[in-house]
Amino acid sequence: MRKLVECVPNFSEGRDQSIIDAIADAIRKTPGCTLLDVDPGKSTNRTVYTFVGTPEAVVEGALSSARVARTLIDMRNHHGEHPRMGAMDVCPFVPVANVTMDECVECAREFGRRASEDLGIPLYLYEEAQPIEYRKKLPSIREGEYEAIAGRIGTKEWKPDFGPAKFVPEWGATVTGARFFLIAYNVNILGTKEQAHRIALDIREGGRSHEEPGLLKETKAIGWFVDEYNMAQVSINLTNYLVTAPHEVFEECTKQAKALNLATAGSELIGLIPLEALMMAAEYYIEKENLFILEEDQKIKLVVDRLGLNSISKFVPDQRIIEYLIDEGRNEPLANLTLRGFIESINARTSAPGGGSAAAAIAGIGVGLGAMVAKLTYGVRKFEHLDKEMRQIIPPLHNASQALIPMIDADTNAFNDYMEAMRLPKDTDEQKKARTEAMQAGLKKAIDVPLTTMRLGDAAWDAMIEVAKLGNIASKSDVEVGARALEVGIWGAYKNVMINMPQIKDEDYKTKTLKIAEDMVKRAKEKCGEVLEILEKREK
Repeated sequence: MRKLVECVPNFSEGRDQSIIDAIADAIRKTPGCTLLDVDPGKSTNRTVYTFVGTPEAVVEGALSSARVARTLIDMRNHHGEHPRMGAMDVCPFVPVANVTMDECVECAREFGRRASEDLGIPLYLYEEAQPIEYRKKLPSIREGEYEAIAGRIGTKEWKPDFGPAKFVPEWGATVTGARFFLIAYNVNILGTKEQAHRIALDIREGGRSHEEPGLLKETKAIGWFVDEYNMAQVSINLTNYLVTAPHEVFEECTKQAKALNLATAGSELIGLIPLEALMMAAEYYIEKENLFILEEDQKIKLVVDRLGLNSISKFVPDQRIIEYLIDEGRNEPLANLTLRGFIESINARTSAPGGGSAAAAIAGIGVGLGAMVAKLTYGVRKFEHLDKEMRQIIPPLHNASQALIPMIDADTNAFNDYMEAMRLPKDTDEQKKARTEAMQAGLKKAIDVPLTTMRLGDAAWDAMIEVAKLGNIASKSDVEVGARALEVGIWGAYKNVMINMPQIKDEDYKTKTLKIAEDMVKRAKEKCGEVLEILEKREK
């Protein structure tokens, strides 16, 4: 899989559409860059751009956008609600897929070096890219904003990391670095700027002072009034949503607003959000309200409603959730075929897809049938007495069925590493050794994929048995077919484990893996028999 870095430059222009579009075009036309989002704000007079690409591509995209800003933005004429110190105010690089934080640090350093040389501008490093502790945090670097640069930039403490140590009036200064995924998020307050800021001081980690810290970790916040919305907002940057998530901020702001006899009126996401953050919110509200929701799109609808994410503009998941936009890691050509197309692809005169992919599909169908019967039992008046049991039975079956779908393609791709290793040179003893090690690693991967299929199916048996005991007896045959299909799917995956095992030289790995696989295939036969026996004896 290709390396993917997110770049989120913030420019000090949110009102002149021609400048906003020109910067967007510069990013969009950079080879290897995909522009995901452009989010301008008139009151803040600031636009946040989000794009992704390889490490090399995003550096070029950032440079292209900075070059345009250098000619079109003049900080001497800039005013807005948001703190700022430069035309390109901040330019962070964020790891998304198959890249490390260190690689993003290198992106920031490369961008800083080249931007300073090409454009003659001062740049500061921040967060993970900054080795000096007191210069790591953006508010520290941006203290006093644009107006304070002239008095600070010539001092030893605030000499730029790149570029001239002098004030460039039309530009100001830029901060670049590497950081964790930041969520920019605003909570709407039906009150004044001062009241919103009071809430911001209470919740932000820095609080009101060192002696009076705020309530929420990894949270930065200020209060402002947005004229075009005719509302105040608590404007928040969540620097680590795993520590403090958007729903936690929203709930705390609502609590603080009530204490001031104020109301919240929904919230606003700026830029993009990871799917995980929304799923965390969904689980919070599902547990809080004792709901039963399984489907991802329904969970998103729940969060959008509870957080009021449609209050300013319509929240479109395909445009705001980063995983949906980049669609990385969901390259599933087989699973995305029609059923006819999948069967015809197996029927074709090719070795792949073969038995391993078919086994994953069959196991998925088997577990899916169990889930179907449980779902047809849940929510029906005559089975209301089984509500608690069905809520426990359905999730493992639903989740197993969903998890088995990617295994259809994973099995077909399992030999890729092995085939690549086969092509390695073998002219010298060192090359032969490296080739052999790579081939062995590829074989283990080819075994681990069907072994994962077995594990996913094996984990569903207890729930399948409960469906056989409690599910709507009118769907008896569906559970029977499901149990048989699950057993066959596990057996088929077992055969794909076994066919690669003789070539494995690691005897310890071979012994342990065989024991695991043999236990699961034996258990599948026993559990399938148990399901069928239960159903045979049931009368209603």
